[in-house]
Amino acid sequence: MQTIHGEIAPKSVAATGEGLVFAQNMMYEHTVTVYDAWGHLEATIPDSVRLSKYGFEAYDQVVAGSPVEAAFSPDGRWAYVTNYSMYGPGFPSPGHDECSPADGHDDSFVYRIDVERKVIADAIRVGSTPKVVATSPDGRLVLVTNWCSYDLSVVSAAKGKEIRRIPLGAYPRGIAIDEESRYAYVAVMGSVRIARIDLRTFKIAWIDAGGSGPRALVLSPNGRYLYATLNSSYAISKIDLVEGGVVGRVGVGANPRSMAIASDGGSLYVVSYGADVVSKVRTEDMKVIQTIPTGTDPIGITYEPTRDRVWVSCYTGSIMIFREVPSPEAA
Repeated sequence: MQTIHGEIAPKSVAATGEGLVFAQNMMYEHTVTVYDAWGHLEATIPDSVRLSKYGFEAYDQVVAGSPVEAAFSPDGRWAYVTNYSMYGPGFPSPGHDECSPADGHDDSFVYRIDVERKVIADAIRVGSTPKVVATSPDGRLVLVTNWCSYDLSVVSAAKGKEIRRIPLGAYPRGIAIDEESRYAYVAVMGSVRIARIDLRTFKIAWIDAGGSGPRALVLSPNGRYLYATLNSSYAISKIDLVEGGVVGRVGVGANPRSMAIASDGGSLYVVSYGADVVSKVRTEDMKVIQTIPTGTDPIGITYEPTRDRVWVSCYTGSIMIFREVPSPEAA
């Protein structure tokens, strides 16, 4: 196990799949830090921008962001990074963890970062307090969950702007998109439901999450199973999207937050914020096969496939890198 320290407060970590990992350091450090697969710091990207440079003429002074989560375009050229809030002139009402649309918190922005040059190349206006971002495999759409405005921003990747808002209810968060770019699944954390959104018609159907506080979502490689962390139920659920319904569930540590899946779909990795642990779950039978202590407040996780490592970000200022070792029980 390797631990990275420095001037970081990582809310999340996200692997490009091609040997880089982006860490989003919120308003506590106002940066995105970029590492190679061995954990060496390659770049620190400040979140300060002049939004008028990107077509928002009303914002002609430099403002700061607060990077939350990241996702990458299918070709690996761009990283899309959400900002919890913007800070500075023109932004009088930053977002909040407990909020509603009636509170009138400011809209915020998603940065589009050039992965090769490691600079902010564009800014896209979305809703209030954006959290999770996901890109469709066909490269057409960028989806963003807006915590305080209770909705989903649908962004055209080609146009670089929001083209639709979809109301979802209190606290939308995790997103998973199928390989055909037909359906998006969105966890609504203030409920017990997951929205299934048809990306052609934008109609919504609802799925039982299998517990309360669904937060993070991942799909199995074959697209049949959807996995959800259940923050308030201290569990992970397995949902069969073909037959329908919850077909598995396992308890993990308190407040399971972020989750990643191995490339072969055989294992899930989940951080439990309230227990300071990371757990490995075998997907076939939803059995916890390993639990390892972490630093304080583990909040983000990603699977880095080029070195077969699991990266865990701890909000208190560290990133831990675990080497994946097949469990004898998984053989």
